[in-house]
Amino acid sequence: MAKRIFHRKRLTGCLWQIVRVALPTYVLIILIMMFIETWLVYPMPPRHRGDWEPSQLEREDILFESADGTRLFGWYVPHQNPRYGLVYCHGNGEHVADNAKVVASLRDELQASVFIFDYRGYGKSEGRPYEAGVVADGEAAQKWLADRMELETDQIVMMGRSLGGAVAIASASKLGARALVVESSFARMTDTAQQLYPWLPVRFVMRNRYDSIARIGQYDGPLFQSHGTNDEIIPITHGRELFQAAPTEAKKFLELHGLGHNNVPPPTYRAQIAKFLDEHSEN
Repeated sequence: MAKRIFHRKRLTGCLWQIVRVALPTYVLIILIMMFIETWLVYPMPPRHRGDWEPSQLEREDILFESADGTRLFGWYVPHQNPRYGLVYCHGNGEHVADNAKVVASLRDELQASVFIFDYRGYGKSEGRPYEAGVVADGEAAQKWLADRMELETDQIVMMGRSLGGAVAIASASKLGARALVVESSFARMTDTAQQLYPWLPVRFVMRNRYDSIARIGQYDGPLFQSHGTNDEIIPITHGRELFQAAPTEAKKFLELHGLGHNNVPPPTYRAQIAKFLDEHSEN
């Protein structure tokens, strides 16, 4: 009996020693992850990457301001006879200069005048990124294009990929939109981060939350959403959850079979967006 008690006390002591070492280490890891959150959420590429002077793209370099006065940079790519004005919100690992071919394709295939811009801290835009600021940047871009084309903000098509989808949703939920096009985006950023780091209390400590579920509930216009079935960053189940939360009846979910998060969509992809806009957006 005494021997059993001795072994129990010894085991308890060993467990306590493990906890004394493991708990501070775990807390330290959490603090480190909180410290580098901005870098993880906004892995801004170096400015020198990409082509800032694409010879085949007719464009205007635009400087405009966000609501707090932060100076932002973008390209305005006009169509000679536009059917739409479209704001494109890029992903978190790219900037304007990475997207010359994308905006040229959107201009030509959707017959749209396109405005692509960099969030604060990205490319030639000033400041440092954080959720409220980036959302405000999206709203400023939508207002800029509406003013330039002499339209109301709810006559602008908002389009975004990955993080940009969350930015487009946030802006459309506040300012309205002629249509909303969302590519490979999440329901809530905290859900995606929790899946990537299941051993961390992400939902409790993350500052950049991007709750697109809540925001899309405030938007009732046309929604075209697409997602790769093999998306390794944001699982397609997250995209479906977001789609189900949208209250509009004018919506379409397109599965891109076999595609991962950063794969190029098939050649017919933007033609399907154009068809959706033709069917659901008002003239």
